[in-house]
Amino acid sequence: MKKRFFAIVNPAAGGGRCGTLAAAALERVRRTGMDLEVAQTSRPGEGIALARHAYAQGVRNFLAVGGDGTSYEIVNGIFPEARTQGRPALGFLPLGTGNSFLRDFTTRGIEHTIEALAEGRLRACDVLLLRHSAGEIYFINMLNLGFAADAGEVANRKFKRWGETGYILGVLARLAQLEHRSMPHRLDGAAEWDRRPSLFLAFANSKFTGGSMMIAPQADPADGLIEYVRWSPLGRLRLLWNFPRLFTGTHIHHPLASRAPAEGVEFDLAEPVNVIVDGEVLRLECRSLEILPGALDVII
Repeated sequence: MKKRFFAIVNPAAGGGRCGTLAAAALERVRRTGMDLEVAQTSRPGEGIALARHAYAQGVRNFLAVGGDGTSYEIVNGIFPEARTQGRPALGFLPLGTGNSFLRDFTTRGIEHTIEALAEGRLRACDVLLLRHSAGEIYFINMLNLGFAADAGEVANRKFKRWGETGYILGVLARLAQLEHRSMPHRLDGAAEWDRRPSLFLAFANSKFTGGSMMIAPQADPADGLIEYVRWSPLGRLRLLWNFPRLFTGTHIHHPLASRAPAEGVEFDLAEPVNVIVDGEVLRLECRSLEILPGALDVII
């Protein structure tokens, strides 16, 4: 019996690249013996509704055809119901801009996914739950606050069509307005809040963000822990000098950097701030972050 998958395609992903290449990629998936139902999104957020409806109809196998934003919408469509109503599986046809999550496992993209689907390879993956003042968000990659999120907001607004290069342009543009803000937080119920000004904070389930930036090199998406990375304030010239280290993961050895594993995080923000969640630029007043160990199967 063929295995049934619900594929959600974002044709706008990758600057329209996904719309051009998706049909051929999906045909290759069909040739592995999969029974595919395909739906396309036409606006942001539609993937959430499509995934939620499919899950309610009994679908448990999903395929994200696009970038990190496509898988983000599927995850938020199937959770929180997936915590109690049947374990889902998620595969990736990476035709978007960043495809950061899949980079933890391969740089071969579609070829890797086709093989994983054909062989039925599954791996348990943690899911992160972010509670904020207006609701909750589920994600599998990374939450960034501070400079990284501010640069992402600029890139999304001005340079989105440039893909990964657009994020670098956002970093350079944001340097002119470099800020070091206090973003009060504490890990695992610590007695004291960390109210020190920071360059950025990252809370990761996997290693990469923005495509190839290895913000959290010690993250493991199946260890039941949140990988926390913080950089203390840094001047413009020193930031530019150290910027290449974000692509190799060696930045965590800098004297101004720190990291730690955590089971949960609390925030004490006075107002909404820019955040990037799995490539999505949002403005949220974060309240808490927790890990849901092994809550999702990924096809990798």
